[in-house]
Amino acid sequence: MTEGVLTHKMTDAGKSAGEMEEVTLIPKKTIDIKLEADVITPDSFAGKSAEEIGKLPVWQGPKTYPLSDFFEVVGSAGSSAAETLIRIKGDATRVKRIGEGMSAGKIEIEGSAGMHVGTGMKGGEIVVYGDADSWAGMEMLGGLLHIKGNAGDHVGCAYRGKWHGMKGGRIVIEGSARHQLGGGMDGGEILVEGNVEGFCGIRQNGGLIVVKGRALRGVGAEMAGGTIVIGGKIERFSPGFEFVSMENKVKSGDIELIGEFKKFTGDYAISKRAKGALYVIADVNPEL
Repeated sequence: MTEGVLTHKMTDAGKSAGEMEEVTLIPKKTIDIKLEADVITPDSFAGKSAEEIGKLPVWQGPKTYPLSDFFEVVGSAGSSAAETLIRIKGDATRVKRIGEGMSAGKIEIEGSAGMHVGTGMKGGEIVVYGDADSWAGMEMLGGLLHIKGNAGDHVGCAYRGKWHGMKGGRIVIEGSARHQLGGGMDGGEILVEGNVEGFCGIRQNGGLIVVKGRALRGVGAEMAGGTIVIGGKIERFSPGFEFVSMENKVKSGDIELIGEFKKFTGDYAISKRAKGALYVIADVNPEL
């Protein structure tokens, strides 16, 4: 952000890694058909030995296979999810639903993650050291999802045919994200260091989205509530927003952004009672 200062709060994700029992998953082979691996969570691993973890079922197409067919399993889990660290040593781009519904503990992916990483996550922490495919953090309820690379479409969104997306927790993306970030978002926070593409915050009802870079178009379309902050250029501004005031600070919880912002409310193209707040950095958007 041109002159902004972003203060991150610390998220309590349970015990530190040094106090956790660690399970390491090492890919055995190249995965062709993508795996559905929602069993890769501290909740599913808790209290199990390496042998027991290896027997957990994953789906590949219409069939189930033991996890050990695809990963070497090293180490034993803690007695609870909060005491369990899962480390995936390698690329997991073709492994879907890692961390789905997890309530505590930690997952570290030393590569990229497949679709739906952190879907429905309730607590704990997931760190992706590479990129994350689409639907990361879908309908997330709590915890921290930290993506150190780029993310695909629909981060924090509602699933197809549903209206309500992310309700709590925090998603941090150090790179950029694609389309419909935070679609249907009801709560929580999404922080993007880079850029976003089309329809960021579409149908947003609550929560906070901060994008330090630029946005393509449709920011806040059909927005009814919540807050969006854009720190770069908006290429095509949504017509249903009305200018309210100039602001030199945006504060939400313990996140504070300092700069010269233009504040808009909307999306009045959808509802005259819309309560969405859109803050746009002023110096790179002089025409708004």
